Parts: sequence; C-alpha cells; structure tokens
Amino acid sequence: MVAKLWLKTAMLVSSMLLVAGVHASFPTVPSETYDALDLDQGSTTPKQMYDALVKRYKDPEQGAGSGTMTEYWEPIPYSQYLDPATFYKPPTSMQDVAARKECVECHTDESPVWVQSWKRSSHANLDKIRKLKPNDPTYYKKGKLEDVEKNLRSMGKLGEKENLKEVGCIDCHVDINAKGKAAHDKDLIMPTADVCGACHLQEFAERESERDTMIWPNGQWPDGRPSHALDYKANVETTVWAAMPQREVAEGCSMCHTNQNKCDSCHTRHEFSAAESRKPEACATCHSGVDHNNWEAYSMSKHGKMVAMLGNQWNWDVELKDAYEVGGQNAPTCAGCHMEYEGEYTHNMVRKIRWANYPFVPGIAENINSEWSEERLDSWVVTCTQCHSETFARSYLDLMDKGTLAGLAKYQEAHDIVEALYDEGLLAGQKTNRPAPPAPEKPGFMIFTQLFWSQGNNPASMELKVLEMGENDLAKMHVGLAHVNPGGWTYTEGWGPMNRAYVEVQDENFRIREMLALQKRVDKLEGKKTSLLDLDTTAEKISLGGLGGGMLLAGTLALVGWRKRSKSEG
Repeated sequence: MVAKLWLKTAMLVSSMLLVAGVHASFPTVPSETYDALDLDQGSTTPKQMYDALVKRYKDPEQGAGSGTMTEYWEPIPYSQYLDPATFYKPPTSMQDVAARKECVECHTDESPVWVQSWKRSSHANLDKIRKLKPNDPTYYKKGKLEDVEKNLRSMGKLGEKENLKEVGCIDCHVDINAKGKAAHDKDLIMPTADVCGACHLQEFAERESERDTMIWPNGQWPDGRPSHALDYKANVETTVWAAMPQREVAEGCSMCHTNQNKCDSCHTRHEFSAAESRKPEACATCHSGVDHNNWEAYSMSKHGKMVAMLGNQWNWDVELKDAYEVGGQNAPTCAGCHMEYEGEYTHNMVRKIRWANYPFVPGIAENINSEWSEERLDSWVVTCTQCHSETFARSYLDLMDKGTLAGLAKYQEAHDIVEALYDEGLLAGQKTNRPAPPAPEKPGFMIFTQLFWSQGNNPASMELKVLEMGENDLAKMHVGLAHVNPGGWTYTEGWGPMNRAYVEVQDENFRIREMLALQKRVDKLEGKKTSLLDLDTTAEKISLGGLGGGMLLAGTLALVGWRKRSKSEG
C-alpha cells in the first residue's frame, strides 16, 4: 500500500516537473484577465490559470449561484438544467454503477440520439484527429488536441506520456479520464462551463475575460455586463425575474441567460461541433425577439441573405481565422464579426461593444464620442475593412450612430411627456387603482417589471407604451442599423413603430391636458374646487380623456349654466 502511494506521488511529481515549462500564455486572453487573477502572463502554468479562473467562476460574490434575491423565488424542477452547479442532483431512480464502456452501451438504447451525436463528434474520434495531415483544412484540431492534453497533464489528469483515448460520457459527467466505475445516483454531474474549461482552457479563459474587458467608463452597466460570462447573474439579479410568481414564465428568460453556466447554448450537445456554433442560426435562438432582434435584422440584411444563398458552398470546418481565405466565405457571420478583435478570433464577444443594444440606458449616448468608445469604433473599422473600404466602413458606422441618436431623441420626448403626467398623478387610475408590484421590485415610473407584470392600472397604458418604445422599438431600431437592415430600422421596426407610439402619446397628453383646463373652468364657475379625477361612486369613475369623461364634463358645464340661470330667474 505504501509502495503504491509512493509510486503515485512520484509519478505526479514527475508529471508536474515535465509540464513546469508549459505556460498558459494565450495571446487571445487580454492582459486585464491576468491582472485580475493576479497571474504572470509569461510564467503561468495551465493549472495555475485554471485554478484561478475556477475560483472566481465559483465565487458567489462574483456572480456564481442563485443571486442575492433567492428569498423571493423558488426554483422549479427545470431550474436544475439552467444552473446545474446550484440545483442539479443526480436522479435516484437509476442506481446503476457503470464504467466508461457501459455508459455508451446503456445509452445506445436509452437515448440513442445522444450516442449518435457523440459518435460523430471530435470527442469520440481523437485518433482520427491525431492522424490529420498538414494539407487538411482541419489540421488545426491536431494542435488543439495536443494543447488539451498539455493542460490535463499540468492539472494531473493525465500521466506524462498518456494520451486521451476519447472523451466519453464519464469524462464530462463524472471526471476527466476516469478509470473506474461511477454510481449513477451519486457521482453524476451536469457539466458546467468550468468542466469544459479543464480541457478547453484557452476558450474558457477567453470567455471569462469578458468580465475584465467589459468595463464601462462611467458605470453605465455593471462591470462585465452585458456579456456571456455573466449573463445568468444579470438574469437572477433582475427584480422582475425574482418577483414573478409565474416561475415557468420567468425561466423563459433564464433559458437564454445560461452561457455563464454551461457551453451547450452554442455548442449543442452531444456533438459539440465548432462548425455548427459558427453558423448564424446557432445564435438565433437567443439573439432574437423584440428587444434584441439581431437574428431578424441580420437574416434580412444583404449579409444574411448571402449566407443563406451561398453558405452551403463554404467550408465551415476550417478554423475561424481562415474562414475567408481557406473556407471560401464571402459574407460576414455573427462569429466572424463578433469574435474578431484586431485580427484575432476569441470567445470574448464584447471587446467592441459601444451601445450594448439599449441606447436609452443613461450615459450610453453621452459616452458614444468618448475616447473609450472611439477606440472600440476603430476596432469595428478593422472588422469591416475585411470586406469594405475604410471610408465606407466609417461612413456607415457614423450613419448607425446618428440614426440611433435620432431614435433616442424621439423616444426621450415621449418619455418626458409621460413622466410629467406621472409626476402630477394624472395617469389613468394612478391615484385609485395602482397596486404596488411584488417584492423585491419597488413602485415607480416605467420600471422594467412592467413589461412582464401588470395589475390594475400598474402600469398605465401610456406608461407601457413609452416603456416599449425604449426597451423594444428603440432597441430594434439600433439593431437594425447595426446589422444593415434598412427596412427594419426605418419602416417595419424601429422608427415607424416609435413614430406611431409618439403620436398616440401626444394625443393622449393633449386630451388629458384639455380635460384639466375644462375642469378648471368648472371649478371657477362653481366657485369651489370640483375634482373629476377622484370621484366617489362607481359610476363616477370614468376614464379621463375617454368619450364618457368628455360627456360627463359637457354635462357638468351644462348643469352649472342651468343652476346659474335658475338662481337669476328665482
């Protein structure tokens, strides 16, 4: 027993000495991340890099777990798949104890699609990768595999001369390079991003670097947001999400905000194809809809149409940096634009963010001409000049900024009108029928909660209308501009709907103000204060600005005149 322990220790020490010269000096991982983790970029080993990343990744103070509002919400059964590190528990109904081979054999019957996908994957065909020749466009995968094995040796997961035979069920769902058997009801895990990161350390570090490079100069957004690295934190720290009693509805947000927790939103299990994740359709599930209609805007642009028409002629398996020259790509994709930074391709998607999709956020527009923003604009020019001239690129990006600012001005005017009505207590039902939102949300004007929650006259229809102008219409306008979808930002989405909403806000404001002026006349004629805004009986509670309210006011004026005539005749 002692001899065996000594031998294991000796092998581990030997392995560590062997990889001592292996450094995790990734050029695509920015210096900000090494600084944040207190690591020396020139001497850090893969193990040191991984341990530092995982320590931060699992720290509740830095975004891990269910957030600070857990007292207000309860996870539902499906939540375990959205945040497995916090909620997943192995199923007790299955008590089999199985080894590597037995996992595959059992799941061939129980879940055949999983197994078929895995059999097509690189994970199941490592020997095929080792045999790739330099003239093969996927030859880069051989180098990737060698890097993976160096990482695992540094972490003590592989012996000094040992190679991975495969990456099977047990490697991801129990432990990497597990030799023995595992109990289904005790040892099973649902892989999280750090599990993938043990092998794919560079990609994990790139993704995690979004926390360090997405720092707004004036705190317009919290540090590291918006990004994939902290998207679940952004979700669970949102008051409406915590407040909603309809948990199944709330989890609709969570189903996209899970990139922080796992990698299969882009790299679909169990094939985990890099080629698949590079296609625009991979992004469409989440980057779509009223407040981030990136897919709709892109797919209807000339860029998107070229992908639709010509994409089947491209080689999607080549390394992303070679997509144009080797893969035959001749139109930009989501990955081609958003993963590129100064000529390098990385899992950090936010190095060039300037508007963050939501121009109405305070401080965003004011920051757009800052040195911080201009440097990011220059990086976008580098991206665009892969296909366009610099003059063309800068003129279009200028168009995008100024068009967005025009939309922002339209929204802001409507917002200020409705906010003034709110401050004066004039919105429909505001004084009589406006229940407070559920905790932890607090009452207020045009709060995000009101997009998903309503009760009584909270929110008022005008309030919701202007909220949708900012959260939805203005966002769609900006995204249409950013993705070169002219009909999207002009007519169908964006400016057109905002113009309609603006007109409706102006009309309703005019009616309310006109009614108030008429009320003042009634008060003067009566010689006393008479409120038409806060009546007592059910019959009297008539919507201000509606036909009924107008008829009531006209009748009141007529009644006042009759009373005066009667007094004079008497």
